Amino acid sequence: MKFRYLAYPLLFIVFASCNRSRHSTAVVRAKTDSSYNKIQRSGPTNPPVIETGSVTPEQIVNFARSLKGTPYQYGSTDPKKGFDCSGFITYVFNHFGISVPRSSKDFGSVKKEIEVNQAQPGDLILFTGTDSTVKVPGHMGIIVARGPGQITFIHATSGKQYAVTETPLDSNYQKRYLKTIRVFSQNNRLH
Repeated sequence: MKFRYLAYPLLFIVFASCNRSRHSTAVVRAKTDSSYNKIQRSGPTNPPVIETGSVTPEQIVNFARSLKGTPYQYGSTDPKKGFDCSGFITYVFNHFGISVPRSSKDFGSVKKEIEVNQAQPGDLILFTGTDSTVKVPGHMGIIVARGPGQITFIHATSGKQYAVTETPLDSNYQKRYLKTIRVFSQNNRLH
């Protein structure tokens, strides 16, 4: 009988996490004994904000680069198995205790959007999936370098490299480009 009561709230929690990518605000209640716990999610009226604390863009970039060559694995945030694109971002930021959305789609509502020509290392870049006509985030990376007319980002790709790699923002990715997100306020001073 106790097993039934313990398993019951887990069903609600699993259900809530499986529907994380929806953009509506939701409150899920899980019954534990006689009380209810609320789990509040963000939605279009309450977009997520990434709090970076004292972590610097350089720390994020250096750690991300240390994972180059990690194989691609859909749905994974485990470096022993590999990463998908958002799993890679999640792993890098969580390493520093920074909470971020888990899916590339959920990053679409994160504040603060900037122009790509203002991008700095540590900013996030979002793309469509391989079908560029579907204007929903389906891929993402971390900006690692910016030079004259050239931006480079690091990402977990299922493409030719099939691993964590650095890629220039070439014409292929420019066709799929959706937005750039400023995560670190320190980057606001670098224009």
